[in-house]
Amino acid sequence: MRIDFNGRVAIVTGAGGGLGRQHALALASRGAKVLVNDLGGDVHGVGGSVSAAQAVVDQIHAAGGQAMANGASVTDFEAVEKMVQQAMDAWGRVDILVNNAGILRDKSFAKMELDDFRLVMEVHVMGAVHCTKAVWPIMQAQNYGRVVMTTSSSGLYGNFGQANYGAAKMALAGLMQTLSIEGEKHDIRVNALAPTAATRMTEGLMPEQVLKALEPHAVVPAMLVMASQEAPNRTIICAGAGSFEAAQITLTQGIYLGDGVDTPEQLAQALAQLTDLKGALVPRSGSEQGALEVGKAMQAHGG
Repeated sequence: MRIDFNGRVAIVTGAGGGLGRQHALALASRGAKVLVNDLGGDVHGVGGSVSAAQAVVDQIHAAGGQAMANGASVTDFEAVEKMVQQAMDAWGRVDILVNNAGILRDKSFAKMELDDFRLVMEVHVMGAVHCTKAVWPIMQAQNYGRVVMTTSSSGLYGNFGQANYGAAKMALAGLMQTLSIEGEKHDIRVNALAPTAATRMTEGLMPEQVLKALEPHAVVPAMLVMASQEAPNRTIICAGAGSFEAAQITLTQGIYLGDGVDTPEQLAQALAQLTDLKGALVPRSGSEQGALEVGKAMQAHGG
């Protein structure tokens, strides 16, 4: 059954180019009305112009779709609220939010300025928080919403020179985990996309042949699934070059050692057993970690 978005309204941030542009075009091509947001700055977040967003809107209009441009910075909550109101005034609802806006300020941690760390956190994390906070009551009231966070392998697994970016992207996975629980009763499903795509952010970092395989449009199917009516909830989908995987934050079965004087030494000797993935599980909430630990303690004491 074809995924379509007729009657749906989507907001895509950072949609003036790269992956965000592909997201906006794909949603529009399948019937969504799309608010195309882009500050219009460079990859480092410098500058600003609505022209990049407007060019995407013009392309959507030329194909017979409905769209409008917005140049708000996702770091400005008041501007984000006005952006959401713009969509509400025009179309009366917001069904889909794709938090895609982001910048890079790459340097090794030793050489990184704290201002560059803060700014990356502000754009990625608080940007997603601002946009999600602005649409959340609307989605609650209509008992429907689909939110896509953009995480990254740099956050999930680390990447040299990206301490700020990695911290921000892992924070978004954590935000997704809790919002997916809180939104469930209102049919607000929150998921995260970890894309591998050639954009302005990756120019000059990879050979040309690799860049061709990593065209941004190859990532879009994962976003469309997460934005659809039949979307999963609380899922991290990794996507790149036409391949798709799921990333899980797992918990090993671990071991019970008690809290004796020599427990630190026992733990140091048992790290291989501690990290053994046999029987690992994916907890459905943070309290499941505590339940596992208390259960092992009770069992050890014959409870």
